[in-house]
Amino acid sequence: MGDIIMARIKIGVLVSGGGSNLQAIMEACQSGSLSADVMFVGSDNPEAYGLERARKAAIPTFVTPYDLIKDRFKQNPDHIDLPSDFDLQDILVRQSLFPPDHPRSAVESFFKARVAAETHLLRHINSFSFDLLVLAGFMRIFSPYFIDRINVDKTKPRIMNIHPALLPSFPGVDGYSDTFEHGCKVGGCTVHFVDYGEDTGPIIGQKSFDILPDDTLDSVRSKGLEREWQLFPECIQLFSENRLVLDKSGKKTVVKIIPERL
Repeated sequence: MGDIIMARIKIGVLVSGGGSNLQAIMEACQSGSLSADVMFVGSDNPEAYGLERARKAAIPTFVTPYDLIKDRFKQNPDHIDLPSDFDLQDILVRQSLFPPDHPRSAVESFFKARVAAETHLLRHINSFSFDLLVLAGFMRIFSPYFIDRINVDKTKPRIMNIHPALLPSFPGVDGYSDTFEHGCKVGGCTVHFVDYGEDTGPIIGQKSFDILPDDTLDSVRSKGLEREWQLFPECIQLFSENRLVLDKSGKKTVVKIIPERL
């Protein structure tokens, strides 16, 4: 199954907001419970407080202005900055974000604008050496173009995301709200590898909590965040120890965890 590697890995982190998961990861690195070093923190939001957290820790930061790039595309779609190896037809065949009956022109426009932003993002990311890209509240979905340029080895995915629900239930933007509004008695969070869909990648780990009759949406979110801060460093540590293996023998790819050696 492969040897467990104990060397420290290099991780890059992307955030869109407050960066509380980033803080948990940085503290785990500092305490030694996580064998990793944060090499950079990037964002699509120049006002993201996660960037300030990184600066305080002397970690390099950058911003990719997704919205500005999208607006430029809308104004002049024929002069968008797309890479020379961009293949729209290939992306349309492999993407799983939009159903087949979705208007083709809208899908094409989405991926052109998205890849234009991702090209900017990749320029920043590729200026650093890293082993794992961590999405700590990064509120953008990636195209197959971007994913394939990070996952250069198809057997070893390198993009890890945390989601505020017990996947496969409640994918999308606000998992805790969806969980609460559906009257669920149990909530939780999930860490998974990123694939071409929305929160559909192989699950690495989950933590759950009871939702009590007197809970509110705010208390559910608080419970969830406490679990996220525990779960994310634990899953990154499994990656650093080379203990995560993809199993494609069934109908759906799953992650198997190699037992820790005694």
